[in-house]
Amino acid sequence: MQQIEFRAMGCAMHAAIDSDEPEALVWLEEAPRWMADWEQHLSRFRPQSELSVLNSNPGRWTPVSTVLWAVLQAAIEAARTTGGLVTPAILNAVEASGYTRDFAAGAWAEESQPTNARPAPRAGDLSDALERIGFDERRRMVRLPADVRLDLGGIAKGWAADEIARRLGAVAPTLIDAGGDIAVSGPMADGSPWPVAIPNPLRPDEQLDLLMLTTGGVATSGRDYRRWRQGEGYAHHIIDPRTGVSAQTDILTATVVGPSVAVAEAGAKAVLITGSTTWHDTLNRWPDTTGLIVLEDATVLRAPTWTEHCWQS
Repeated sequence: MQQIEFRAMGCAMHAAIDSDEPEALVWLEEAPRWMADWEQHLSRFRPQSELSVLNSNPGRWTPVSTVLWAVLQAAIEAARTTGGLVTPAILNAVEASGYTRDFAAGAWAEESQPTNARPAPRAGDLSDALERIGFDERRRMVRLPADVRLDLGGIAKGWAADEIARRLGAVAPTLIDAGGDIAVSGPMADGSPWPVAIPNPLRPDEQLDLLMLTTGGVATSGRDYRRWRQGEGYAHHIIDPRTGVSAQTDILTATVVGPSVAVAEAGAKAVLITGSTTWHDTLNRWPDTTGLIVLEDATVLRAPTWTEHCWQS
């Protein structure tokens, strides 16, 4: 087993490849370079990133790279599957909520109340935003309406984890942990599953469950980390497109296991937005997923199939 740790996309990354061969290490050490390259395409916080250039050219057909095109298609699929609950056409609302700076830059404090970058979209403005974006598949070009800007934070990290697992998995069994979003390429070299601990968000030193993954990925979405004071309460980075503001939900964190991290990430966000009363119905949009939620009052709820993926002592 060979491992590497690095930072990318605003979080700590960990990659492991289940081989002691020198060639495996050579490939493993490519992971930080891949991530750095993808971030330059996909980050909304970098003024010169490809995504920022696209966002700054409303009304014009803009050619995009294969990387940005692939992530956009994954984001569109997530939006369609969730009925628009997880959509990339949400940057204006995200910034209006106060999320204007990268948490990784270290400038945030819970007491901070960021200044809105632009007026908040009215409720309902986001409902048809994705449908109004132009996509030219033959020429691989995109045209954004004047009132729509994209944020790929809801899908980019999961897509990247899946892509690294796919690339390194062709060399040897691989696990990639992208800030808690975890992809595995398949079973470990001896055929056993990869153990993945699910921490308690209210007591990070405690473990809720130990997943045993042989394929796919797991992702957690929460409002316990990227949040800030706003008025008498807190705002957070997970926007409900139906209202245009931070999701009002009784779920603190949602964890989903799925056939890919991109699917799990979209599922976790959708579950968190809809809340505990309908979380099963939301999760059932994907037939090959299962999940766990933690409520504000520390209640832990598990889907019926969740324990099938857990270590049985």
